[in-house]
Amino acid sequence: MKALLLAGGLGTRLRPLTDDLPKPMVPIMGKPLLERIILNLKKSGVDEVVISTHYKSDYIENYFKGKSKELGVKIHYVTEETPLGTGGAIKNAEKFFDDTFLILNSDIVSDIDYADLVKYHKRRRAQVTIASIEVRDTSQYGVIEFDSKGFITAFKEKPKPGESNSKYINAGVYVFEPEVLKEIPANTQVSVERETYPLLLSKGYKMAIYKFTGYWMDIGTVDKYKKVHEDILKGKSRFVAGLSTRGIILGENVKIHPTASVIGPAYIGDNTEVDAYATVGPYTVIGSNCRIGQESKVSNSVLWDNIKVRRFARLENSVVTSECVVEVNMETKNTVFTANKLADITLTP
Repeated sequence: MKALLLAGGLGTRLRPLTDDLPKPMVPIMGKPLLERIILNLKKSGVDEVVISTHYKSDYIENYFKGKSKELGVKIHYVTEETPLGTGGAIKNAEKFFDDTFLILNSDIVSDIDYADLVKYHKRRRAQVTIASIEVRDTSQYGVIEFDSKGFITAFKEKPKPGESNSKYINAGVYVFEPEVLKEIPANTQVSVERETYPLLLSKGYKMAIYKFTGYWMDIGTVDKYKKVHEDILKGKSRFVAGLSTRGIILGENVKIHPTASVIGPAYIGDNTEVDAYATVGPYTVIGSNCRIGQESKVSNSVLWDNIKVRRFARLENSVVTSECVVEVNMETKNTVFTANKLADITLTP
């Protein structure tokens, strides 16, 4: 089974986290989101992925170079020289697909069972199946209308109250049969959501809706990015396999001073040290190769790799990107710390 991962977005709303890396590569519990997605696809029987890139494409290719064997998945790349939109990106990868395949937006954390989704698609004998979630307020989304048999009848963009009875929106995960790709023009900027899907519907293609009721989050903002980690630690999401809920998860070679305190739920990555009388947690994720200094305190925060938190520093409800140094006695709350500077952004407490 093959899957196409759409990973070319600029991640504008996620800045400053995406200033130096593409959005699908932001770490989720210590590993890039894209790697987490590939691992979950592998569990569902996917053995070959195509990654469609644009923004900082070299970063993605360099990271996954040599990882194919480790992940147990064959990896291909296709790069857009200019942005082609979601539909154009799918068309751009057409040569890789000659059978049923999955398509995923690579900025989503979800518990979708991809194997079950594909089985549903085949049972319905659909040419396109769209995974969908139910929301209370549809005014900011494209809504999918469907009949009693689960086949899509209409798409409505950001309907006003009373304009649609459906509460189901596009979850950014699809199953395609390759013949539908002929309906997407080549080398053209196309939105699969706003252009391709209505076109396919008008031409009589069988399009099914797959109702998904589990965890789903688009990490489009820093607030949502941080909340995903909190939800994983709370056990609300099964996106990261093997993590115990509300516990303390330690990587390899973690050193915690006997007088330090780690309050769960918390995650501490490989080769990280927590010094005397420091406090870590609750709801805290710390990456690999970090140093949490003496009598410092880190709570409700996400720290990436290679970070130094000096003595007596205080971090609360913050995100700190790799290679940063939080200086002695420094206090940060409800903010993002990047490139050794506090970003001009405030996180929701």
